[in-house]
Amino acid sequence: MGIVNTDEMQIVFNDTPGVLKPNYKLQESMLAFSESALQDADILLYVTDVVENPEKNKDFLDKVAKMTIPVILLINKIDQSDQKKLGDIVEKWHSLLPNAEILPISAKNKFGVDMLLARIKELLPDSPPYFDKEQLTDKPARFFVTEIIREKILLYYDKEIPYSVEVRCESFKESDKRIDIRAVIYVERDSQKGIIIGHQGVALKKVSTEARKTLEKFFDKHIFLETYVKVDKDWRNNAKELNSFGYNPE
Repeated sequence: MGIVNTDEMQIVFNDTPGVLKPNYKLQESMLAFSESALQDADILLYVTDVVENPEKNKDFLDKVAKMTIPVILLINKIDQSDQKKLGDIVEKWHSLLPNAEILPISAKNKFGVDMLLARIKELLPDSPPYFDKEQLTDKPARFFVTEIIREKILLYYDKEIPYSVEVRCESFKESDKRIDIRAVIYVERDSQKGIIIGHQGVALKKVSTEARKTLEKFFDKHIFLETYVKVDKDWRNNAKELNSFGYNPE
């Protein structure tokens, strides 16, 4: 959850996982999060791009099409398209979600972002702020530790590794000038553990170093980061483990 505060309004963005057809319990839980957003939102932003097949998530789109709240369809990455192709994409999406407002944007180039914020402001209901004006998110510090480490894994390893990985912050001890962190990276197989660690620990050291640098910028403190790798077979299909990682919506 990300919170945008201005003098005139507060927008609470609830970022859901991407919508897909689930193949295991983790993806079932991710889809449940996305579907729960349909129940709670004042406005739904459905984010797609010029590459995605519009009919890929037809079942989910059918639910979106029946919603009574405003739906804004954002077609991102228009900098990678031309006018004719974009026109065809807009027409296709309009046939699938006829009641949605369609806004082509380029988040990378910040094209259309101001227009989107202005439209959100128009559509938001009048309400007192839900959160303190200084608050940026509802997540604790440990959440950002795990996300930053996962980000480095996404950037550094091949695609088959990151999506079998979860991170748990087991210790977070903060003083005035320093934070001591102990984090465990969970993988599903021994072979993945070997890849994460790398020859003589070089790969894990690189991930840890890059994560530490980002954490120091984020918290504005010196960080002492210890990282370990453990095998937890089939964690993506284990309801108890998914709950401990915070994936189960209930």
